[in-house]
Amino acid sequence: MSEPLFPSLADPDDRGAIRIGDDAITYRDLARAAAATTHELEGAKRVAVWAEPTLELAVATVAALAAGVAAVPINPGLGSRELGHIVSDSAPERLLAWPGVDPPERLQQLPRTDVDRSAAGSGGTLPDELGDDDTAFVMYTSGTTGPPKGVQIPRRAIATNLDALAEIWQWTADDRLTHALPVFHVHGLIIGLLGPLRRGGRLEHTGRFSPQALAQALSRGATMVFGVPTMYGRIARDAADDPDLARAFARARLLVSGSAALPTTVHDAFKRLTGQEILERYGLTETLMNAGVRLGDDIIPGRVGPPLPGVEVQLRDENGATIDATDDETIGEVAVRGPNVFKGYLNRPDATAEAMRDGWFMTGDMATRNTQGSLKLVGRKSTDLIKSGGYRIGAGEIEGALLEHPAVAEAAVTARPDEDLGERIVAWVVTEPGATVTDDDLTNHVASLLTKHKRPREIHFLDELPRNAMGKVMKRELTD
Repeated sequence: MSEPLFPSLADPDDRGAIRIGDDAITYRDLARAAAATTHELEGAKRVAVWAEPTLELAVATVAALAAGVAAVPINPGLGSRELGHIVSDSAPERLLAWPGVDPPERLQQLPRTDVDRSAAGSGGTLPDELGDDDTAFVMYTSGTTGPPKGVQIPRRAIATNLDALAEIWQWTADDRLTHALPVFHVHGLIIGLLGPLRRGGRLEHTGRFSPQALAQALSRGATMVFGVPTMYGRIARDAADDPDLARAFARARLLVSGSAALPTTVHDAFKRLTGQEILERYGLTETLMNAGVRLGDDIIPGRVGPPLPGVEVQLRDENGATIDATDDETIGEVAVRGPNVFKGYLNRPDATAEAMRDGWFMTGDMATRNTQGSLKLVGRKSTDLIKSGGYRIGAGEIEGALLEHPAVAEAAVTARPDEDLGERIVAWVVTEPGATVTDDDLTNHVASLLTKHKRPREIHFLDELPRNAMGKVMKRELTD
């Protein structure tokens, strides 16, 4: 057996571990409560975990990992069809919840254990039954190309990935992380909750997101903030009118953004208001984090940095050949290999075989690379690679250019068949309140920043962009 996944829980003390809203728990009490819960999990292979930001969720997750039982986080916002598929596919033997949780009928059919965060196991000793290659989580994809697939994430991926992030961000036990991310996916649960526990530091989850709640956590001593671009955009807008808010974020040691590209306008506004630069990182459910900007390196908006320590990254062309170019223009599909890669899709050997090529996971993400090895993501292969007039164009690059226009609040770019060009570039834009801008204004703006062949041929103005529960734009709804 390798070293404990959470050394501070293997030998706990009375330091604060987690605060969520007004509730807090120490390492000692977390270890005791999790140890008590492990006795309810004996003989189980997988358990469903109701994934709301509570101390009980932390206890349930640590208990499942300690008992060597795979946890299936359940997003409380799932619709009945998607929830039914996940429960049927993962076949959990039990639901971990807590008093006050009233789950949908499909989950009510499972035996239920209500987690007690004040419980004490035998001596408070936490077992460590999870082997390096054992499945720690089954997390489901968003299902944009079919029914959600269950991603089997092993212990080795969690341990090595969190340690690699600690190296590039100088993340230590002295750090106190704050965030408001959902806790049913990799960013919020594995990186955002388990990360502080592995380091022996502290997490302060604000429950619901608000710039003021994060600022209060920073005022109480938080040193790190995790967020997504929409959160940082909201913070920047509020900080423009609230100097106290700006000063609170100026105190942070580290600000990290992920899950989508951070608009240059948000990065620049944040730097102007707080003096802080936001680091970006790149990850997937199947691989956890693949790349990240190192603390101390030059920060260029739109770049997600070089591969993490221990992670190998290649760019592949349409024929699967490796692209060696570092000209920051040649687009290729990102392929990843390393201990961070998942074990395969649950019950889907066909999908696993399609995604894996000789030990490399084909991400479906398209990127360019510069001479320093830093990646710039330009979109998804399935929806964001546009072939227009003989050029291969990444939708993400055009979206970034549109977002640099002061009148644009949100932007998405898709393609439409074109008899002359093959595919034409189509932009979908949400403007800032009260702003006025024309098609020609935006077309000329993109052409001035990029090249003329990357300018949109159509622009549609919308009140809002369709998004899924993760906040990602559903481009298929736009094209449909």
